[in-house]
Amino acid sequence: MTSNHFPVATPPSDAISAVKFSPVPNSSKLLVSSWDRNVYLYTVQPDQGSPDQKTCSLLQTFEYRAPVLDVCFGANDEEFYTAGLDWDVRHTKATTSEQTVLSTHDAGVKSVVYSKEHSLVISASWDSTLHIHQATSPSSPPAVIPLPSKAFTVSSTTTKLVVGMASRAFHIYELSDLAKAAAEAATQSSPTTIDVDPYQRREGSLKFMTRAVATMPTDSGYASSSIEGRVAVEWFDASSESQSRKYAFKCHRQTVDGVDVVYPVNALAFHPIHGTFASGGGDGLVALWDGVAKRRIRQYPKYGSSVAALAFSADGRYLAVAVSPGFEDGKDEIAEGSVNIFIRELGPTEAKGKGAR
Repeated sequence: MTSNHFPVATPPSDAISAVKFSPVPNSSKLLVSSWDRNVYLYTVQPDQGSPDQKTCSLLQTFEYRAPVLDVCFGANDEEFYTAGLDWDVRHTKATTSEQTVLSTHDAGVKSVVYSKEHSLVISASWDSTLHIHQATSPSSPPAVIPLPSKAFTVSSTTTKLVVGMASRAFHIYELSDLAKAAAEAATQSSPTTIDVDPYQRREGSLKFMTRAVATMPTDSGYASSSIEGRVAVEWFDASSESQSRKYAFKCHRQTVDGVDVVYPVNALAFHPIHGTFASGGGDGLVALWDGVAKRRIRQYPKYGSSVAALAFSADGRYLAVAVSPGFEDGKDEIAEGSVNIFIRELGPTEAKGKGAR
């Protein structure tokens, strides 16, 4: 089976900041956040006119006070959390559209993740803090964890949180330590600053500003990308043997009129079953990589604009690709029709590693 590729109906009207599939098994719901101050909830389903084909239809739209920079599902696909330029971290019930503010940072909130294992909502802000919220007591004040610099991107496993920051700094936290901090803060009357020592402090392997980070589904490491067309793959294990395995490689570059043009790698996403990963760049390309074999599996046809975000579905069957113009497109205004989301239905072996076919 070759992959089935189709557009999402009714995409956002402004740049896309994040795409996230539901973590619920067999659910094909998709959340999309945008600079147009909305979050969109879609679902992938068979095409009524052609059952062998799929469509992705809009179910609902949720409006916010400011551009939404990130979104993630909560414990199920009927609730989600947002991070925005209004500085708020919000919980939204999809069934009623009811919004609740969990906390307010002192600057824009760049990222938000949910940990099912610890019932935590973790937000990361340009105010150089993490807010750790107990999802089971949304009215309780959060723990405020100071960071050495602005947070740009976060990703979590079942046990760890990876925070990519300015100055190429990375902090890796044990989620159990953050859960203890959240429990302590919940006993207070207002947000409480709590110093939590990271499990590890690292300097990024790439020379330029971090753009994205994604953790491995095996809970063993992560990949990070930069604005300068590179991806690094690293492991949590601090032993010299594991650290000797880390590496970085060039990607999302093109030769134009004899000149090597380098694009930012805006998005990374690991396949939940096979452990391979996808990268999306400012060159409008999406590639699949085998991080263990250090090889590219395949590269898909070029999109019309920069790839802004990527997400695999929980069962690994679908890959969502968000396309919207970036600064590398050289245009101040977003042209009508240039913001799109495409769903790729993957074949059984399409995302398998080189040695796993």
